[in-house]
Amino acid sequence: MTLIETLLSAKLKETEPTLDLFGADRKVLKIAHEDFENYIKFLAFASGKPLESLENSESEILRSEREYLEEINALLSSWTTLWLKKWKERFNLILGHAKINQPFVSNPETIAKAQVTWSKLECREEIIRMIILSLIKNSELCGTRIIAEDILRRELTKNPNLEVTCTKQVLTLLNAALNKAHETSKRTGPLVYIKVDKNYFCKNC
Repeated sequence: MTLIETLLSAKLKETEPTLDLFGADRKVLKIAHEDFENYIKFLAFASGKPLESLENSESEILRSEREYLEEINALLSSWTTLWLKKWKERFNLILGHAKINQPFVSNPETIAKAQVTWSKLECREEIIRMIILSLIKNSELCGTRIIAEDILRRELTKNPNLEVTCTKQVLTLLNAALNKAHETSKRTGPLVYIKVDKNYFCKNC
């Protein structure tokens, strides 16, 4: 584990003592770490760094983390509190085969076409990164990668025949996805549903 992961796990446990971060709740730590990485990239972008340089943001933080340990520790304290609040709001654990109400459903053929388009979209990662930045800008700190990918997949499903080599069509897709990210931040309640075995709720029994 990196120093940031160690500090993050300690902050999560301190704020929510019931979490079993190295057992049943290890997924929570994984998502939190990914979200903190995205938050660091958002801060770098907000400070004026170009989008293409964001992949280096975390490594720069990690190189200097010991020198700026006190600042990182303070940032993690405030960020973790906000993140856990969003986790409880946006993630919903459901048992076994319980059904999830889906506000948007498409037919299998359309979904298959959209999946092909997804695989051909060379700038997919750049678009996802921009959606993530938009989500964080609108105070969505939790599950940013998961939600961003879902937004992009849904927009592709609405337009499964998108011509990925057409710049105009790709920009239209990007704008639609960014608008959806903004709309998503205005919604209340869960955005991500995780199916778990009933034994999950007996982990501390």
